[in-house]
Amino acid sequence: MTVVTAPIAEQRIILRNITWQMFESLLAAKGEDISTRYAYDRGSLEIMSPLMPHETTKRLIEKMVDILVDELNLNIKSVGSMTCKRENLERGLEPDSAFYIQNESLVRSREQLDLEQDPPPDLVLEVDFSSSSLNKFPIYQALGVLEVWRYAGGGLTIHVLQQGQYVTLNHSPTFANLPLTQLPDFLQQSNQIGEAQMLKAFRAWVRKQVQP
Repeated sequence: MTVVTAPIAEQRIILRNITWQMFESLLAAKGEDISTRYAYDRGSLEIMSPLMPHETTKRLIEKMVDILVDELNLNIKSVGSMTCKRENLERGLEPDSAFYIQNESLVRSREQLDLEQDPPPDLVLEVDFSSSSLNKFPIYQALGVLEVWRYAGGGLTIHVLQQGQYVTLNHSPTFANLPLTQLPDFLQQSNQIGEAQMLKAFRAWVRKQVQP
């Protein structure tokens, strides 16, 4: 087993030569513990422990997603950092947040999901304050996740799965093609005016964007 350490920010380590059975055992031992998140790709396992800025940013973006769903009159099932995995692909990971929107009706009443039978989340969020040692996009691509939001370096990139490949857009097909790369501007505002006032301003912006 080879261990490679990444620069300390979100406290990431990567382990090599990890079997799928070892990955499953680690998941079982971790249980509902959300202080660490795993990403596994055919023998490589990244373990990430989020720090407070990571979690604050994640929670704010989750609240902004809730506002978008509310203002656009959509349905949503939030599944948090649910483990998304498929043994037949030997790939799995725990996103910062995951949401069913387009496929919400298919999983609405479900308490357990199996991605070998059920659809993957429609939207996932990844917050990176440090460079990940494991590229997660091939994992999401293999799982068939339609849209990935990645917050890194103070900016938000929107990656949409098209013809089996992710393309980067400045708008979200999930949310009426709104220019959501502006979200970081609102996140910065929260440092000056507070979270509650920022979220009110974001709601007002969304309403203005969707007005006919």
